[in-house]
Amino acid sequence: MSQAIKKAVFPVAGLGTRFLPATKANPKEMLPIVDKPLIQYAAEEAVHAGIKDLIFVTSSSKRAIEDHFDKNYELEAELEKKGKHELLQIVQEVVPSDVTCVYVRQPEALGLGHAVLCAQPVVGDEPFAVILADDLINCGGNSVLGQMISVFSDRATSILGVEEVPPEDTDKYGIVDPEEINGRITLVRNIVEKPAPADARSNLAVVGRYVLTPAIFEHLIAIPRGAGGEIQLTDAIARLLQDEKVLAYRFEGKRYDCGNKLGYLQATVEYALEHPDLRDAFLEYLETEFGSNGKNPLRIIND
Repeated sequence: MSQAIKKAVFPVAGLGTRFLPATKANPKEMLPIVDKPLIQYAAEEAVHAGIKDLIFVTSSSKRAIEDHFDKNYELEAELEKKGKHELLQIVQEVVPSDVTCVYVRQPEALGLGHAVLCAQPVVGDEPFAVILADDLINCGGNSVLGQMISVFSDRATSILGVEEVPPEDTDKYGIVDPEEINGRITLVRNIVEKPAPADARSNLAVVGRYVLTPAIFEHLIAIPRGAGGEIQLTDAIARLLQDEKVLAYRFEGKRYDCGNKLGYLQATVEYALEHPDLRDAFLEYLETEFGSNGKNPLRIIND
């Protein structure tokens, strides 16, 4: 039986320059989709998958993330005083009481691989998950990480969450070279960071969900800096392939790339249309403002 995965790493030290000036003083991971910040959606996905230790790799500008998951005595006392018990419960249940939050500093912006390596002292010699909050994935009842952990429990090897992207966009992702694709799980022969479309061996892109064995750390230590002068997690996974099998998992769910403005807006609209308190009023607004003048944005409702 494979070792249970109880730890997840959240690399959140990036500057979020694509959202300036909104991210000048506020972490991009704290940008809200309707009424929750991106990082809370990521944390909830992990908790839903059975994770007990949330490891946030932060920088000096990310104190708001720590504050969000910490207890706020003043706010809770005020909500209690005013009898706002439903809001009080929401605040108190940002993370369940049996889940631990750990914060590790990334001293330099040296890439995703370096951020994951910074978590090694907390992860130790255990398999673990990595979640990028920028990639918000809506899949209903079973979270993507839950799907991947289920696969890991059977296969006991590293797993990459992947989806098909337009062939012309391969230079924006880590792209896997898969064996014959048959169903949702395929063996990875190689992985390349941001290949030109002409050089890409597939259009299966790694999109912000990983389940990794602790063997990845020795490769993160050994690899030289790669694309952009950074320590690339993709390069370490390519070396890991020499020692053990790595699987690509085509997850069930819809991904929103909230690392760019368009993806962020798409997620905001579609999550609002699923929100139990907002859906009807928001749908009425869209239909009133856009539904009859040729600028109809309502395709999303019928997809």
